Amino acid sequence: MNPIPTVRDTVPVSPARGDRWRVAGLLLITLVGALVSSLGAPLMPAIAQSTQVSLATAQWTLTITVLVAVAITPVMGRLGDTRHRRIAVLVALTLVAIGSVVAALGTSNFPVLLIGRALQGAGQGLAPMTIAVASDTFSGDPDRRKRVVAILSIVNAAGVGLGYPLTGVLAQGAGISGAYWFGVAVTVAALLAAPAVVPAPRDRPASAIDVPGAVLFALPVTALILATSEGGKWGWTSPATLTAGCTALLVGAAWTWFETRTEHPLVDLRQLRVRPVLSAHVSVLLAGIGMYLLLSVSTRMIQAPSTTGGLDKSAVVAGLLMLPQALGSLAAGWITRRLGRWLPARWTLSLAGVVMMAAMALFAHWRHSLPGLVAAMLVAGIGIGIIFSTAPGLIVENTGSDQRGSALGFNQVFRYVGYGFGSVLTAVVLESRTPHGSPYPDDSGYAVAALAGVIIWLLVAVVSGVTGRRRPVQASPGERT
Repeated sequence: MNPIPTVRDTVPVSPARGDRWRVAGLLLITLVGALVSSLGAPLMPAIAQSTQVSLATAQWTLTITVLVAVAITPVMGRLGDTRHRRIAVLVALTLVAIGSVVAALGTSNFPVLLIGRALQGAGQGLAPMTIAVASDTFSGDPDRRKRVVAILSIVNAAGVGLGYPLTGVLAQGAGISGAYWFGVAVTVAALLAAPAVVPAPRDRPASAIDVPGAVLFALPVTALILATSEGGKWGWTSPATLTAGCTALLVGAAWTWFETRTEHPLVDLRQLRVRPVLSAHVSVLLAGIGMYLLLSVSTRMIQAPSTTGGLDKSAVVAGLLMLPQALGSLAAGWITRRLGRWLPARWTLSLAGVVMMAAMALFAHWRHSLPGLVAAMLVAGIGIGIIFSTAPGLIVENTGSDQRGSALGFNQVFRYVGYGFGSVLTAVVLESRTPHGSPYPDDSGYAVAALAGVIIWLLVAVVSGVTGRRRPVQASPGERT
């Protein structure tokens, strides 16, 4: 005898409203990570003055956040694949909120401020978690899942550019502490929303965290970040820089060996055998290098004296240059959705590489005018937005839900490493074209940097284009949340 159908069986219940609230909550959580980044660079001159330290020392308020981020992001990604997903998000948001309070109260005490910025670094691992949640939540609707993953990825990329001007305005009107108190408000709002939008899937395993693997991973990446961020001051051939570089290489090799032999690795390196996943990681790494190169040379050129080919503008104008990049990244979401209807993801990444080559060409030929730099940054925002929205989608479509969080976290780390290499490349290129005794490179240095950027983005286009297509993996038991 057939059971009597219930209302739930006969009348479809539309989850649209609940889904919209969940997406809004995930966007808010993702914005916290972007906000953490925007509370760094724009405030450095004010921090140096308030705490009475040099600008080089104030730079550590950026470095410490990145160091914590690269150490904690893979761990959070792995937790995102387990039943502890919600707890991991709540703990990370709590650390960011505490760090923001500490930073707001310690704006005249550099060690205290540094502790606050270190705690804020936990927020950088939130984006991979929210993308993993969205990919599981909308697993039954591939088109919807693709759109939501792209939106979250773009917000993660564009949020920094939008946050820079806002941070500058807040700092100017309410001081450094005002900017950090704003961070407290946004983080608390995300903390209140998280329990409702981040599920705690009980059908997921309570997998143990690979603590030795986490430590071994943190050591080489920390050494690499230190070498790339401090190499300019230490000297690229100094013992300190060489020691950090060798440490990164040797311990990184040991971590790779260890991860391939442990039962529950922090990152399943076998994913790199899947060509679309490998392409996503390599593309984001190269994109990080190329994007940081363009941002660095643009902001340096806009502030350089006119006698050296610069525009002789203020640091505020240089900060506002991030705005067209952010707007371009937001527009990339609309462009990516349209492209996805008829263009495979690997060719979308290749097209983004071509767009970025056009941005570098704009910079090379029109860099001596403010409209030219704005145009270059707008085009660059479109290109980088396409890449950072497409690459996570490749990972989502080609990994099982029990590995998705760790793969997305690993992808985020590739982005940070790319920024580090971009910093090194910028310093090497511009220093090679800096006359003896001058603090500024001559105009040819910016042209060489643009050429280097074109080569990098050509590599992105080629690497993405030669990546073979692979059928999406079947949903694993933990696919449902």
